[in-house]
Parts: sequence; structure tokens; C-alpha cells
Amino acid sequence: MGDPSVALPGGADPVERGRELRRAHEAFTVDGRVEAPVRAVIAKSWRRCARARVSPECTARVELAEPELRAYREVHPLARVMPVFRELVGAFAAHGAHLLAVCDARGTLLWVEGESATLDRARGLGFVPGARWSESAMGTNAPGTAVAVGEPVQVFGAEHFSRHVHPWTCAAAPVRHPRTGRLLGAVDITGGDGLAHPHSLAFVQAVARAAEAQLALLDPGDAAGAAGAVASATGTVARVTGTAYPATPPTSAYGAGAADSLTALGRDEALLMTGGRTVRLGHRHSEIVALLAHHPEGLSGEELSIALYEDERVAPVTLRAEMSRLRSLLGPRALLSRPYRTASPLEADFTTAIRLLASGAVSAALGGYPGPLLPGSRAPGIVRLRRRIEDQARAAVIARADAGLLADWVCSPWGEDDPAAWRALAAALPREGRPVALARLRALDAELGGVRPVPRPSRTGAGAGATYPQPARS
Repeated sequence: MGDPSVALPGGADPVERGRELRRAHEAFTVDGRVEAPVRAVIAKSWRRCARARVSPECTARVELAEPELRAYREVHPLARVMPVFRELVGAFAAHGAHLLAVCDARGTLLWVEGESATLDRARGLGFVPGARWSESAMGTNAPGTAVAVGEPVQVFGAEHFSRHVHPWTCAAAPVRHPRTGRLLGAVDITGGDGLAHPHSLAFVQAVARAAEAQLALLDPGDAAGAAGAVASATGTVARVTGTAYPATPPTSAYGAGAADSLTALGRDEALLMTGGRTVRLGHRHSEIVALLAHHPEGLSGEELSIALYEDERVAPVTLRAEMSRLRSLLGPRALLSRPYRTASPLEADFTTAIRLLASGAVSAALGGYPGPLLPGSRAPGIVRLRRRIEDQARAAVIARADAGLLADWVCSPWGEDDPAAWRALAAALPREGRPVALARLRALDAELGGVRPVPRPSRTGAGAGATYPQPARS
């Protein structure tokens, strides 16, 4: 049995396999049947596309135009390893008339480089920087599917869900932060049938691992990086030898740079990266560090207590005990007093999101938004900050009226019951694409017939986790 990750088994005729795949693609798009020789990874992707109502005639849309694209690329973590990608892929791409592409974790293309004639063909396809190539936007494709499943993917011809992409073949591998394992994006090679060779998939995987190792080397606090090795997401070790790549300025985008950083979006226990190590904080310590990151000028004991505790009667000694435990965890010099503040600048993923939203870089902000700030927290200061970020993001998405951004929002746990977003999505879609959004909107209107406004959180935490109108409960 051949390797299921490889698009074209050894000895297979690409022309004949192409015909078989086109027939299988037609069978699936007409009546949902998966026929041979469709691989399991492709069949699963096609089914996701069908559930997301992706059209097999879909075309790419540019979401990030200049100067927003330029600003986003400058702060994106993968900007630091573009020299690695160009060094390793450049000659290979030029020799075979292929393209090097790099996307973010949402499948938005950030860089597309290669031979001019191939770039011209790709431009006609919408395979350009700033275009959205996620599965939810463009169906099955190597970079979009790689970030969707978090695994290397090779896609040959009619394995692509969009018929417009059938003449192309591509291979992509995800790139993760070497210390946290967080998905940063994917590196992709796109071109003709020659890329269906098993070596192409292995090559792009090696390029991704080299980029992850280089990210570790660029962080002087990372002991593994200093040794030239980094543990990959699967626990194996990749080593970089030979070429020394120039370091670019450290990035602060969503906590991936060399400075101390906090990752608190979409998780109840924040990750603090400091002094070359990653510390998983408990719930209360996550709240404290997030509040201090939001107030770099510092907070008095009374201010921090009010922001932290729902019960105003909590004694000051309780906070002092928490701060003592936090110092024991992080080190005696990590926190300063009078007022309470961090000893070193701390970049948090949610402060980056706030800045990007304020500057109008909506796509960039949502590209690193895995969910609300410390979603389980009921600390008054966190609840207010969480609501502020979520309200700003929601308002920006609705105002942008971009179908791709709106679809991502309403398909998320925090936006799936948001009637205004569904209404905006229905308005942004072409007429033939509106039935699903309109049906969901009707269902929500029926559920929310007895809608009542959600009260702002009190000191007892009532309504702390809810943001949008909820059905009245009997």
C-alpha cells in the first residue's frame, strides 16, 4: 500500500490519475460520493468544504491590501524566517518554475514569490499576497488545508476543491512556534504536476523544520536554540547546520518575539514566556499577569484587588499572598511593588490585538485571535477587558462587511449566536450563497424572540461570560 500522504504513488501515470480525480471530484460535487482514488486526507477536506458551503467554482478574494498587508507582514513572526525560506526554496522554485508561498494561521497569503511567468499565471488565479486561501474560503488546497489540520499536505490537480485550481499541484507544511507549539502559518510550494513527487512533500517539511529551528536561534533566551536544535511539535529534534541566516528585528506579533510575552487569548491558563522558559500560569496568576500586562505603568494594591476579586471584602493580605506565590514561581526579580508591575516589558497577545484593531488592521487582528481573553475568568477587570476586545473585534468585523471575516466570526464559539453578524454575512454574500446564513438568522430570531439585554457584570460576577443578547430563561 502506498503512502497516503503522497498525492501520486510511485509509477502512477499523472495524466490518468488526473482523469480519475476529475471524475471523482465531479461525483462528490454532484451527489456527495467519495470514489477512488481520492485519499482519506482529501476526502475529509472535501467534506469540511461541503459543510462550510464552499462552492467548487469559488475564486480567491484579496482581504489584505497595501498598506495593511505591509504592516501585518512586518510584525508577523514568519517575517523573521523569510531568509530561510528564500535560501532553501528559491533555487528549487526557480529551476522548476514553481512558487514559494507563505501564509498565516488563517490561510491568508503573506508572501508569494517565484519566476515571473508563473507569478503571472498565479495572479490570474488570485494566488497573490493578501488573498485568503483557507479551506473555508478556497476549499481544499495545500496551504489552507495544512493550517486547517496542522499537518503537511500535498494536493494534486483535481484534489483541489475549486475547479479553477485543478491545473496546479502544491505541497505545504505548517510552521509552529518552537517553544509553545502555536501554529504560525505554513510554507508552500506551488506549481505543476512535477510537485506530486514524494520528495516535494518531504522537502517542504524539512523547510518548515528549518524555519522553526531558526526561530529558536533568533531567541537568545532559548537554550535549545542556542545549541542549534529545537524540539518540534511531534517531539523530534531538528538541527540547523551550515548557512547562518541574518537575524531580523524581533517581532512582538502575538507573543512570538524574543521579549517577555504572554499568551492569554482563547485559554484559561496563560502561557508566560520569560527568561528563556515557558511557564503555564494558574487561573489566578493568569489574571494577575494579564492585568499587569494591560497596565505597564503599574497598579496599586487597592486597584489590583478591585480588578481581581469579585468580593470587595477580600483582605489585602490575600493579594499579598498571591503575589508572593507568583514571585516564587517566576523569580524574586520578576515583579516590582509600589505599584505592582512587571520588571521587564511584557508583550501580550491581547494588547497586540487591541493595537491592530485600533489601527484598522482587522484581518491582521483576527489572524491571531484564537478566542476571548481568559474565557473562564470572572475577575471584574478581566471581564471588562475581555468584553472590550470582543466588542471592538465584533464591531470591526461587521463594519468591514467582508464575507470571509464574517464567516470566520459566525463559525466561532463566540460568534455563532450573534444575529447581527449573521445578518451582515447574509448581506455580504452573493444571492446564491445566502440561504444558510438566512436560515441560521431565522433560527436565532426565533430563539431570541424573548430577548433581554445581558446585564453588565456585577461584583458577584453575574453575566460575566456573556457578551451578546441571550434568550430569556424561564
